[in-house]
Amino acid sequence: MFNIEEELKKLPSKPGVYIMHDKNDKIIYVGKAISLKNRVRQYFRKTNKTKRIQNMVALIDHFEYIVTDNEAEALILECNLIKKNMPKFNVLLKDGKTYPYIKVNIKAEYPDVYITRRILNDGAKYFGPYANSGSAKEMIEFIKSKFKIRQCKSFKYKDRPCLNYHIKKCMAPCMGYITREEYMKQIDEIINVLEGKTDKLLKQLNEEMEESAKNMQYEKAAYIRDKITAIERISAKQKVSNISENDIDVIGLAKSDTRVCIEVFFVRKSKMIGREHFFLNDLVDEEPKEILSNFIKQYYMGRPILPNKIMIREEIEDKEIIEELLTKEAGRKVEIKTPQKGGKLRLVEMAENNAKITLENKEKDKNTILMELKEVLKIDKLPRKIECYDISNLSGTNMVAGMSVMQDGSIKKNMARRFKIKTVFGQDDPRCMKEVITRRLIHSVENPNGGFGRLPDVIFVDGGITQIKAAIEGIEDLKKEYKEKNDEFDCKILDIPVFGMVKNDKHQTRALMNKEREELKISENLFNLITKFQDSVHDTAIGYHKKLRERELTKSKLDEIPGIGKVKRTALLKKFGSSKKIAEASIEELMQIKGINENLAKKIKEELM
Repeated sequence: MFNIEEELKKLPSKPGVYIMHDKNDKIIYVGKAISLKNRVRQYFRKTNKTKRIQNMVALIDHFEYIVTDNEAEALILECNLIKKNMPKFNVLLKDGKTYPYIKVNIKAEYPDVYITRRILNDGAKYFGPYANSGSAKEMIEFIKSKFKIRQCKSFKYKDRPCLNYHIKKCMAPCMGYITREEYMKQIDEIINVLEGKTDKLLKQLNEEMEESAKNMQYEKAAYIRDKITAIERISAKQKVSNISENDIDVIGLAKSDTRVCIEVFFVRKSKMIGREHFFLNDLVDEEPKEILSNFIKQYYMGRPILPNKIMIREEIEDKEIIEELLTKEAGRKVEIKTPQKGGKLRLVEMAENNAKITLENKEKDKNTILMELKEVLKIDKLPRKIECYDISNLSGTNMVAGMSVMQDGSIKKNMARRFKIKTVFGQDDPRCMKEVITRRLIHSVENPNGGFGRLPDVIFVDGGITQIKAAIEGIEDLKKEYKEKNDEFDCKILDIPVFGMVKNDKHQTRALMNKEREELKISENLFNLITKFQDSVHDTAIGYHKKLRERELTKSKLDEIPGIGKVKRTALLKKFGSSKKIAEASIEELMQIKGINENLAKKIKEELM
């Protein structure tokens, strides 16, 4: 039995990582500390804590810790454990995507320019990150339209030039029509554009244009003129400030009543090359510096290319140690700055304003959807949490159910749940629905801070009036049961409206239905969201059913033989291929498998014959 008070006394005054578990041994929080003894004890003292931390502490059943040599090691381990386990109460940045970069492979004989998401230590030049592939493609299209570099993916000498040469999009280095020196001049110009060093390039191009016109090379002069115009246009589009440093990421933060938005500006050579935003839920009562610290650790640790500076509004607690680790990772100095005045402060303010606008627009869109849904369903409060249920089976076997959750207008995959039907035998979907709804509601009534969270505002069931009635019957029976157990039980908490998600003959969402069998008219936007919601719960249920079915199919008589575990079973199937061939094998052949003696070999033969 884990005694928290006793274990707290054993904590060492050393740096390390602490891991909080709930009663099901699930990791719910990971943190780092300079002194494990001081940090972990704070959670169990009667001090002011945020609501999120209060909820987390209420669920702690036991904890463990890992001692490290220093704080830097603890920070790295903390980041790795958070990414691996995705604990419920940590600040989680769900950003698994890789960003596009523009690559110029200058080591090639005739370099090409293209988009990549892989950063290699190959001597090439990489430019980015671009917030999305669209902005990177736009730059590539500009380069290939204004510079006559090769378009082919692999370079080799040919007997004749390709179409790109004839339409004047390439100078055909594959035919030797341009020297490497002339070709590399174009590559240098492209690198200058990508680095934002256009002033010197434009001056040089203007001189070349005038010289060409003077020599009556009007076609060449026109080509250079068009290039100058295009470079000026793209330079003006990228310009955001007169800050002179090379690579800067600017981070702005904004809060609403329900979520946090973080906006990141990518500024390279005084040019804005892209931006990205992230939404974080359940953090509104956290301090901005705490949110920023966790965001920076998760976002930048392990990233292949890092900026020289990260600019934020407030000083963060782990600033020095994060700088040390990022500097080591980048192979050059990386700083976290909090500007107090001038252009840098205005850039942070711009990021914050954009985060606020992004958040307001997101909230506006969600509130519009929720208000519309409230009107359509004719309910008293906003349906901020909706749960949807679907039953899946094949001829009455492997009866399962799926639950999907929509929170504030967004489908939350991490809140989806799966149920194995326990009390219904044979194909009876309504009774299965009643069982699942009852089991789910009991979780929140008896443990409001548990894994299912609070009770839903609305329940959707996949199906029509039969499923609606089954769900309502489950709710009413539960009310009666709790009232009999406890006269003071507030049945109103279980007054949850139920609606059906009706499909057409092609198994596509058709409409919402109420308990009076009325089909509710909904807008196209709401219809699309409901369809997505129904597809989500359907995938959850079908996926679980398929998993159980596959598990059943892979079972064999071998699993029922005492003395045959996973290792021996795998070895037998690997050698003989199937249960039938194992049964046909001789005692001597079976004994060739490690761990199988004569008695066990005879038993295998008897059981499989």
